[in-house]
Amino acid sequence: MFDRDNCYKDMKITVDAFSNELKNIRTGRVSPDILKNILVDSYGSKTPLTQLSNINNLDNMTLNVNVWDNSLTKIVEKTILDSNLGVTPQSDGSNIILKFPELTAERRKELVKIISEISENFKISIRGIRRKHIDEVKNFEKEKLISVDECKKFQEDIQKITDNAIKDIDNISSAKESDILKV
Repeated sequence: MFDRDNCYKDMKITVDAFSNELKNIRTGRVSPDILKNILVDSYGSKTPLTQLSNINNLDNMTLNVNVWDNSLTKIVEKTILDSNLGVTPQSDGSNIILKFPELTAERRKELVKIISEISENFKISIRGIRRKHIDEVKNFEKEKLISVDECKKFQEDIQKITDNAIKDIDNISSAKESDILKV
């Protein structure tokens, strides 16, 4: 039988993943979240930077990375440099200071384009989930587990859940865009 909650949960997971993806794109104020996807080669394995250090804001455009193991400081610096964040690390022992430049108008427009591309990819994922659940319902009808009317009703439910998920993505995306364009 068709499980409406399962369909909703699948789409909710996708919307949450989209929201998390946008946290990596910085707005006017730099956030420690920008460093959460950085993996450092430590002791023979890739470890998230967040598990090797404390990261906090010194001001709106500066982050302080306090590396717990001083022997990893140089490796962390190199990893940050290689990550294309557009920042040059400055070290004073176990602390690494990251001064991010102000966003230019051109860069802001680029970020908005990137957000709409990411948004479109996640909408495609949502539509894929819709297709999967509609196919499931049609198979139930084909196997005579549900009636034609129930099939149509379930498809309408799936479409409503899909519309809400896409609306959520649009809302998150436009909020992030306005955040970026705000000077």
